[in-house]
Amino acid sequence: MTKANKPAVTIYTDGACSGNPGPGGWAAILAAGGQAKELSGFEPHTTNNRMELTAAIEGLEALNRPCQVNLYSDSAYLVSAFNKGWIDKWQKNGWKNAAGHAVSNPDLWRRLLQAVDGHDIAFVKVKGHADDEMNNRCDKMAVNEIRKNTNG
Repeated sequence: MTKANKPAVTIYTDGACSGNPGPGGWAAILAAGGQAKELSGFEPHTTNNRMELTAAIEGLEALNRPCQVNLYSDSAYLVSAFNKGWIDKWQKNGWKNAAGHAVSNPDLWRRLLQAVDGHDIAFVKVKGHADDEMNNRCDKMAVNEIRKNTNG
């Protein structure tokens, strides 16, 4: 399928954690063709980075065919892994970082690589807790997952 034949989808993602580690929430908003779909979830014991990755994975796994995707995240960890080529280096080095230490969250990185496969994706860094309406909406959804699942 050529790039021109792939539908354009915008995905906003965010993760939140109450304590790090602690209970966490993730959220993704998918928008295409004037329609939007909101997804969110909860983990009882996790980290903020795991929730950021999970949000991206869940958003991408919700796509049912190859797409042109602009994925917006306030996670430098997520965006830089792709835009700065870290993930390629980690794979070549047996999931070790530049310092020779094991990469954190290899299970989620592998799952994310599978979710990315087949799509044309641009990872875009947005400033968190700023004036990006969709990022703020995702943050609120992720925090609400923590609240509703912890009675907090």
